[in-house]
Amino acid sequence: MKTSIDLLESSGVGLSSALKVLSETIEGADDSELFLEYAQSEGLVWDNGRLKSATFDTTQGFGLRVVAGEAAGYAHSGEISEAALQRAADAVKTVKDGHQGTYAAAPARTNAALYGTDNPLETPGFEEKVQLLQRVDAYARAKDPRVRQVTVSLAGSWQVVDILRADSYRVQDIRPLVRFNVSVVVGQGDRQESGSYGIGGRQAYGEFIAEGSWMHAADEALRQALVNLEAIPAPAGTMDVVLGAGWPGILLHEAVGHGLEGDFNRKKTSAFAGLLGERVASPGVTVVDDGTIANRRGSLNFDDEGTPTSETILIEDGILVGYMQDRQNARLMGMKPTGNGRRQSFAHIPMPRMTNTIMRAGDFDPEEILSSVKDGIYAVSFGGGQVDITSGKFVFSCTEAYKIENGKIGAPVKGAMLIGNGPDALTRVPMVGNDMKLDPGIGTCGKQGQGVPVGVGQPTLRINALTVGGTAA
Repeated sequence: MKTSIDLLESSGVGLSSALKVLSETIEGADDSELFLEYAQSEGLVWDNGRLKSATFDTTQGFGLRVVAGEAAGYAHSGEISEAALQRAADAVKTVKDGHQGTYAAAPARTNAALYGTDNPLETPGFEEKVQLLQRVDAYARAKDPRVRQVTVSLAGSWQVVDILRADSYRVQDIRPLVRFNVSVVVGQGDRQESGSYGIGGRQAYGEFIAEGSWMHAADEALRQALVNLEAIPAPAGTMDVVLGAGWPGILLHEAVGHGLEGDFNRKKTSAFAGLLGERVASPGVTVVDDGTIANRRGSLNFDDEGTPTSETILIEDGILVGYMQDRQNARLMGMKPTGNGRRQSFAHIPMPRMTNTIMRAGDFDPEEILSSVKDGIYAVSFGGGQVDITSGKFVFSCTEAYKIENGKIGAPVKGAMLIGNGPDALTRVPMVGNDMKLDPGIGTCGKQGQGVPVGVGQPTLRINALTVGGTAA
């Protein structure tokens, strides 16, 4: 098994030489680390009855960071050599520019093992993977004559990370990650609609490509597509909305989660800035970010600065009690790092990011929540959305939604858009369900050009008087 440290040794650098370069960069700095990465990834896409694409990639490199106050110097290279490391050190030193800080203590160590180390790319073999995608395509098409197109994708990666500090602190993590997805297009006459479903997590392919799992994914994608085929134009106006359990937590992630990241609050560009200790949500609303759930897509044994991940309570019974922090922003705000310093790869600087962002369960039965709404929308699944971190305003499109009429689920609707303000919407949550569910393992979060895997979760919940953009005449 090739690791990042192996790359150092084979390149003639050696661990002692790397530590020497690190120690020479830290005089006057507040913090620093050398992030080493070796990663393999693959992706297969079956579309329109054929293998559309198959990719395999290997990347390796390092990123060197020095932090001085609010500034950070960062240099990275895909070449791992003593010369490249020295050039990086010379570049990042300039950020200190006379700064005289106290070098931060190393992160606490952890013995956590939240996921295995098996490389998902090794088994099954390529031919078996292609045959699997073909079987899924044939299965979905055989289920209903209205199926017009099936797209099946399988993606996996295996990442080895080593983090070194000048104080000789060193940690290593081996991170598998897989995702399996099915999309189906159905048609009747001139009308076509689509549905999709995906599963994934930090483990090998086995569980996700077992017959029961891929059949369930195909069945769900087809079911959603057929529901949308019967959907009527969504109504528009201000109405009560019930969000389903699980994946609808993506709205919580985008509309609220980003606003609780440390950098936005330190810079006072978040709608939640300066509100610690104040009520920001209805009683009964508790939101946590938890990077310690076994095998979940957003979980990590430790973050990309070497800090162990944790269960961080953000909002407790409606009161804002914490932010998600990396090391730099935590220090500048006089707080503790929470294990949320994340980066896309060695070529990216770390920043505060979510892991698995969850609203905890409440006391209400989901049927009780639905029956409490006379006229509204039941949103089960979401597609794309946009959020303004400063104001908290959001717009989200529903990929599966239904009318609620006199407390009963009615006709499916097409084109529903949920429009609102995250902090404001949290104060209009009178009912939180007892059915908290995690998403199936498909989330990827973007921030400042970096994408990282994340998870979401929530119970069924009611939001009063939310604006719904619809397509009904």
